[in-house]
Amino acid sequence: MSTPFPFTAVVGQDDLRLALLLNAVSPAVGGVLVRGEKGTAKSTAVRALSALLPEVDVVSGCRFSCDPGSPDPACPDGPHAPGASGSRPARMVELPVGASEDRLVGALDIERALSEGVKAFEPGLLADAHRGILYVDEVNLLHDHLVDLLLDAAAMGASYVEREGVSVRHASRFLLVGTMNPEEGELRPQLLDRFGLTVEVAASREPDQRVEVVRRRLAYDDDPAGFAARWAGEEAAVRQRVVAARALLPSVRLGDGALRQIAATCAAFEVDGMRADIVMARTATALAAWAGRSDVLAEDVRQAALLALPHRRRRNPFDAPGLDEDKLDETLEEFGGQDPGDGDDDPDDPGPGGGPGGQPEPGDAPGGDGDTAARPEAGEGGEPRPSGAGEQSPVRAAEPFRAKVLSVPGLGEGAAGRRSRARTEHGRTTGARRPRGALTKLHLAATVRAAAPHQRARGRSGPGLVVRRDDLRQATREGREGNLVLFVVDASGSMAARQRMGAVKGAVLSLLLDAYQRRDKVGLVTFRGSAADVALPPTSSVDAAAARLESLPTGGRTPLAAGLLRAHEVLRVERLRDPARRALVVVVTDGRATGGPEPVALASRAARLFAAEQVASVVVDCESGPVRLGLAGRLADELGGTAVTLDELRADSIAGLVKDVQRRAA
Repeated sequence: MSTPFPFTAVVGQDDLRLALLLNAVSPAVGGVLVRGEKGTAKSTAVRALSALLPEVDVVSGCRFSCDPGSPDPACPDGPHAPGASGSRPARMVELPVGASEDRLVGALDIERALSEGVKAFEPGLLADAHRGILYVDEVNLLHDHLVDLLLDAAAMGASYVEREGVSVRHASRFLLVGTMNPEEGELRPQLLDRFGLTVEVAASREPDQRVEVVRRRLAYDDDPAGFAARWAGEEAAVRQRVVAARALLPSVRLGDGALRQIAATCAAFEVDGMRADIVMARTATALAAWAGRSDVLAEDVRQAALLALPHRRRRNPFDAPGLDEDKLDETLEEFGGQDPGDGDDDPDDPGPGGGPGGQPEPGDAPGGDGDTAARPEAGEGGEPRPSGAGEQSPVRAAEPFRAKVLSVPGLGEGAAGRRSRARTEHGRTTGARRPRGALTKLHLAATVRAAAPHQRARGRSGPGLVVRRDDLRQATREGREGNLVLFVVDASGSMAARQRMGAVKGAVLSLLLDAYQRRDKVGLVTFRGSAADVALPPTSSVDAAAARLESLPTGGRTPLAAGLLRAHEVLRVERLRDPARRALVVVVTDGRATGGPEPVALASRAARLFAAEQVASVVVDCESGPVRLGLAGRLADELGGTAVTLDELRADSIAGLVKDVQRRAA
């Protein structure tokens, strides 16, 4: 077993260490979501936490880690006889992003079912994580079906398995810790709310601190055991402090004044539901216990708010995380009568975690696009982008709306999502077939039916079936897949009317929100002047696409062909990277093509490339005014796709409803 990097040897990251330690003191806080750029010791700190947790008393031989003091009466391995107990280190169970449903919740032991004729349950990761840590690296990339199972277990403190004739319920209370890079996409709001605390981490910009990070990492790589031994004293001190804080926790007093501050703060920041109030109360209590106090102070409430509220006040994935600290201080002062700034730097609290202070500066928040979001004057390769006559500054997007569902026709086999029909590993079972290659999802009933007629000929004598390879049947399932939604946006002078471009940006923003909810990848190609620009290569981060869209200037001619050809090249490259993910191209334009020799003919030939490859496409017709040329509809025909107006793009559009009725009638 490899020696983990010591928790106390992590340089900086005070908020991250404090949040993890508070959960070690009080698991009821509800876990931690760690957001930040790559290479910031997120996973290192989380993996090191388990070494600081006290040992767990368990019933000997119980696969579900029952507490001998209060064993689960419904434990599948029970009932447990009194006295048979032991202890073991707290577990940290890691859930891989690509794990199967059976691996997470457990499943019927197929081997014993077929060979012995008995129904036996094989526990999954939720059973292993009971009374320990469940760690999900890159939690924002976790498949939806696994997210749903995690939500159920986190909400009920138990895992329920109902499948293949097996009905099992077992306790599953765990500390949920997730790490993620926001550039790769955001979390579903339901799962986001299940994390008690959230921490934003970023690499230090201080040269001395960066030098120390490198020095410690190199020393650890050269001699992991020796490096860990040098930090053993600090690790033991923190472990003892955790134990002492846990012992003090039940006697910590959360007074009415602190409760009033918590309620007022949650109301002031308009967080949904009551979970934020409860988490803040538990966090403030844990902070007081960690500091060795028996009373919750205003400084504890303030720190609890900074850890528990930022991820709960986001209304959509495009809202920047964070909290207005001036507003927080005003609220605490109004409802507390204490100075919320007192104790921000506690000289008596030098231990790991850094005490209540150490908040990152607003400019250090990770995941921002301040250095890359606005590139109005640069094309690819750093060359100046040609500017046309009448170029305007970026226009703000209109209010987004609920967009009509756009999907790729046919049946795909891409990554799990919520847009288009697909054959998936997870979904409703639609039938069975002989396996092609390795068997991944057994269709038990079909396998039994295939084997049953041959039992006498095979000399069956016991309760189990005699099953051969030819009897095995693979379950075929149908669900939904996520697609690559590639936006090709006309930013030329013909689109430059401010009111009109605001409506266009609002429509694209609405489609981005829809892509976020349906777990798609998105990309953004823009064209104006005499060139096209890949404003955002395909990514799972729709908020990055929204940032690029917001800073998009307009003006110049309309190189429609260049935009289509650049989009075609993006699709070609992405097809090599992810061949199973189907694409949906959304062209947002009025259909005009100007600039260069034969711009209309060039655009027509470029469009026919998509039709020849049967790429699903939709043209959002932005033409306005009493006289319309219908150029966008003509472009849609050449693409082999469909055309919708901005009004028809709305899910509640009457025009869209009439169009659907007419299509069905035809």
